[in-house]
Amino acid sequence: MTRDRFTSRSMAAVRFVAQRGLLKPLVWSLVSVDVVGRDRIAALDAPFIVIANHSSHLDAPLVLGALPRRHARYLAAGAAADYFFDVAWRKWLTTLFFNAFAVERNSEGKRSGASRSLLERKVPLLLFPEGGRSRHGEMGRFKPGAAALSIASGAPCVPVALVGASAAMPRGVNWPKRGRMPVSVVIGEPMIAREGESTEDFSRRLAAEVRDLHESVLPMPVRQHAKEGRT
Repeated sequence: MTRDRFTSRSMAAVRFVAQRGLLKPLVWSLVSVDVVGRDRIAALDAPFIVIANHSSHLDAPLVLGALPRRHARYLAAGAAADYFFDVAWRKWLTTLFFNAFAVERNSEGKRSGASRSLLERKVPLLLFPEGGRSRHGEMGRFKPGAAALSIASGAPCVPVALVGASAAMPRGVNWPKRGRMPVSVVIGEPMIAREGESTEDFSRRLAAEVRDLHESVLPMPVRQHAKEGRT
């Protein structure tokens, strides 16, 4: 197999230093992080697709720092082409810290071939199916691209709920709030499409699972309020 920055062992070693030696200690010093469910992916091997709700610039660093090293080592994060790849310095940093590849937010499927190619080379992916950060922290509709990619490639999806990231560093803020606000990273069981399940139905089921994981760590009154808000 031809090795490039996504599969290179030497690049993975550089990323390890950047992610675990610089990024994770910084983020963990700014917010109080609780990780739930690492045991649920103990037997998981690449390729796989991590899917998570998206409300903060903390989200990708939290996922990368929370996953066990063997799952995060080659993980490639989908990053918005119109923001993270439009300026040379931002592209370089995004590539270094997140092993990022460009995804189009406004023309779904345009770069899906790159995602499929990475999975075929056993490179796991991190995708945010909402397509962008939510404005008020509430989870939006999942676009079906991640579900379609899973069905086409056979790679399972790993649902992850990020709880409290929006409160700690909401959209429009460039630095987390003071006081090390609590944030939870809740990792779910790997999921694959059921026999005959459509892309849209699988996508809705993935979204529902992320919501359930999100609510599983909320205090009971907050959890009940969230459920009532969806009925």
